[in-house]
Amino acid sequence: MRLQNELLEQEKLRTRQDHMITALASDYRSVYHVDLDSNTAVCYRADPDDREQTDEGIHFPFSERFKWYAENSVDENYREGFLKFIEPDRIRAALSEEVIIAYRYLVHRNGVDYYEMIRMAGVRNAADRDDHIVHAIGLGLTNVDAEVRESMAQKQALIEALTAAEEANKAKTAFLSNMSHEIRTPMNAIIGLDSLALRNESLDAETRGYLEKIGGSARHLLGLINDILDMSRIESGKMVLRKEEFSFRSVLEQINTMVMTQCSDKGLKYECKVIGGVSDNYIGDDMKLKQVLINILSNAIKFTEPPGEITLLVERTAVFEGQTTIRFVIKDTGIGMDKDFLPNVFDTFTQEDSGRNNKYGSTGLGMAITRNIVELMNGTISVDSEKGVGTAFTVVITLKNSEHMGAEDFFIDTKDIRVLVVDDEKVAAEHARIVLDEAGIMADTCLSGKEALHMLEIKHIKQQPYNLVLIDWKMPEMDGIEVAKEIRKLYSRETTIIILTSFNWDEIIDDALHIGVDSFLAKPLFASNVIAEFERIARKNNLKLIHEKQRAELSGRRILIAEDVLINAEIMKKLLEIKEAKICHAENSRIAVDMFSQSEQGYYDAVLMDIRMPEMDGLEAAKTIRALDREDAKTVPIIAMTANAFDEDVQRSLQVGMNAHLSKPVEPERLYQTLGELIWEADNKRRQRTPASDARQNS
Repeated sequence: MRLQNELLEQEKLRTRQDHMITALASDYRSVYHVDLDSNTAVCYRADPDDREQTDEGIHFPFSERFKWYAENSVDENYREGFLKFIEPDRIRAALSEEVIIAYRYLVHRNGVDYYEMIRMAGVRNAADRDDHIVHAIGLGLTNVDAEVRESMAQKQALIEALTAAEEANKAKTAFLSNMSHEIRTPMNAIIGLDSLALRNESLDAETRGYLEKIGGSARHLLGLINDILDMSRIESGKMVLRKEEFSFRSVLEQINTMVMTQCSDKGLKYECKVIGGVSDNYIGDDMKLKQVLINILSNAIKFTEPPGEITLLVERTAVFEGQTTIRFVIKDTGIGMDKDFLPNVFDTFTQEDSGRNNKYGSTGLGMAITRNIVELMNGTISVDSEKGVGTAFTVVITLKNSEHMGAEDFFIDTKDIRVLVVDDEKVAAEHARIVLDEAGIMADTCLSGKEALHMLEIKHIKQQPYNLVLIDWKMPEMDGIEVAKEIRKLYSRETTIIILTSFNWDEIIDDALHIGVDSFLAKPLFASNVIAEFERIARKNNLKLIHEKQRAELSGRRILIAEDVLINAEIMKKLLEIKEAKICHAENSRIAVDMFSQSEQGYYDAVLMDIRMPEMDGLEAAKTIRALDREDAKTVPIIAMTANAFDEDVQRSLQVGMNAHLSKPVEPERLYQTLGELIWEADNKRRQRTPASDARQNS
């Protein structure tokens, strides 16, 4: 009786287990047991609507049957993945890592398309077996069409939302760029005309005062648009940091000079303290560092009334692995802030007093920009303040150490800079010339890219190239980028190129830098910005204002001098004999042409040609030599010598194929430099054309 009861209980347990398994399997349209070792399968639960399915309890070849299912029902875009998923070796490998594996795919069955999922689990987990190998699996097929389509709809909605957000961001960027242009363009004219008007020495004091206030207000508006553009760059991820060597001491000196002046004008006391042995040079972005400190110091000045105090504390706190951590603390005795407002001080468009009666006025962007720049520098910024007592900002940043620990000053004397300003707006060009002139920088101006290339060519042939070319971006016929590209093609790195624009230049910066543009500056132009940017580029590129090109030695070189005034010819001969050159003299240019045409190929290394001579002038002689049917006639340097230094004379000498233009009386060093450089260039061109013959000569 007891045995009978035990058997009845076991039967009830099996029945409950079968019901539980049936309940759990109800999520599947069909369930199979698969023996991977024998490649056989049996259906435990069949889909009553699937007429092609093997009946329950019937054993069948697993791989063949499921491959047939793949070929006849699985969508072709998922078929390869399905076939890989059902490979026995792949199943064993996957189930050795996971308890359950699954693959989702699209099927076409009975005229209906829906998403299905195949799931597999080991009958015994691999970890539970002595050999750690799965030999048999349970396999289920389930319809997941509703879930998949809902997920796909959500994903599509997210994609559409992201696309809309990206389009909105592009529209915002385009709007800000256009607004920048629309604001800067009239502002450029206002500031330019204001500068021109202030140069009138006959102005009465009242009018001068009005004009100065106009200029100050215009500069304030420029500050606002700069803040908005900076915030836009930060939000779009387009603000990047430079990693260049800079003079830390120079940065502090510039900041202190500006802050001292502002504090003195307002009746405030200012002090800068440096402790902890900071180095003279570091590697980082000095412009952004200056922007951070000036933003905070400017706020301190704004919110501090006389006779208040402002202090900048600079302290080196750590040196490790070639880097230095520096802490800046800016304290003031100003109006301070409530403790409740401090968590919001770095938020955009926030001010503690944003009411109409706020006498300080601001966009509420300055501190947000400051915080973002500090975070881009992997630094931290914090603030402590008490209402009516004052405020202290603490900035901590890490800079890479420079190898030049014993700082060498990089100072450019403004009188040594030769600048060309290219702008199709006459007022803007004249304003740029005036502000540069006031800073002691001599500048030429022109109104088109074509004219700029002509002026560059003149200066190049006179051996007096421009050190810096400031080019407006948006110009008719040739825009600034096209002009810059042509300059780089013709003169390589002879000059520094900065693009000027009232637009947001983010969209062209990569292409511009690729073709050789050195930097960008926003219009209207300020001399301090030009000098600072030029010094930065010069420091980065280790520039010299007068570029020393490679020169050939003049010793043993044959030089033909065409000069009809004997005393001048004698002087030139003596100057060149000092360098041990071999001189041949022609009394006029016709004789010079005959001497050259009758000489052996490559006999003369250079020709010095006076322009004004009887019978045939120097220009005609140079043109005749260049037309000779011999290789050296095309490459021999021909240098014009004339008492006329007008640009039209230089242009005419260029047109006939001369290489350079020296004004009389010729300076010896200029003569040696010009001959040496041009002969070296001619030798180099000849070597490039005939490497084989040179190799034979050298051997």
